[in-house]
Amino acid sequence: MLVMRYLIIIIALQTLLFSKYNKHMIEDIKLLESNSSSYSFTVMGDNRDRDDVLLQIIKSSNRDKDISFIINNGDLVSKGHKKEFKHYLKLINTSHKPLLSLLGNHELTISKDDKNYKYYFGKVNFSFSFNDSYFIVFDDVRFTKMRKKDKYWLKKELKKSLKYKYRFVFIHIPLYDPRYGRYIMAHSLKNIKDIHYLSKIFDKYKVTMLFTSHIHSYFRGYWHKTPFILTAGAGAPLKDGGFFHYIKVKIRDNRVSYQIVPINIRP
Repeated sequence: MLVMRYLIIIIALQTLLFSKYNKHMIEDIKLLESNSSSYSFTVMGDNRDRDDVLLQIIKSSNRDKDISFIINNGDLVSKGHKKEFKHYLKLINTSHKPLLSLLGNHELTISKDDKNYKYYFGKVNFSFSFNDSYFIVFDDVRFTKMRKKDKYWLKKELKKSLKYKYRFVFIHIPLYDPRYGRYIMAHSLKNIKDIHYLSKIFDKYKVTMLFTSHIHSYFRGYWHKTPFILTAGAGAPLKDGGFFHYIKVKIRDNRVSYQIVPINIRP
């Protein structure tokens, strides 16, 4: 009986430790805040299957003194197994900068469960501020139809973001598939009502940039009034002219710029 109690305590402590990983990263990010109007961060997506590309992106970001933190926009692992997450954690621990890891569809288990992701990284929807910017991470991989509570949460966060100069939103699956045209549904969200809702609310709250991934390439454009960048070249098998890369987002005074940084590793 005593042994069982100890096991329960150990499991509870492990869960508490791992489930706060992204929370710890946000705390580290907040420590870097300043009154400066100049700062940068890295955005990448879909690193699964190529550790060498991920490590090169981390190494490049480590060398760049302008970069304050890194955001990985999902598909961290291949099949959502715990052993894969443990391996991924070893890789990202080489980062000298806080690194946030977002939920992608490959983080789901075979039963479409996100429990292993949550065990290590915590909440799938979260937000934080940094200097004059607000960051919203919204999970769009688990639902075939958006839940009311998710809509409420997103709207509430977008309202909060109006207090800030810049609003950056991160979803893994794109609203549309830009390979086939501006508003074509393919390797993208499937529920047209959800797509219309998201597009409308992003337009309403004047999102500075919508970051998405999932399609292993690079695209940039507009969905209605909202600008988007699709970046998914952090290691997964490349498609449709894709190349290994990450995005360096630079905020300088009254301007935001987006630099594509290629990773010169053979596919």
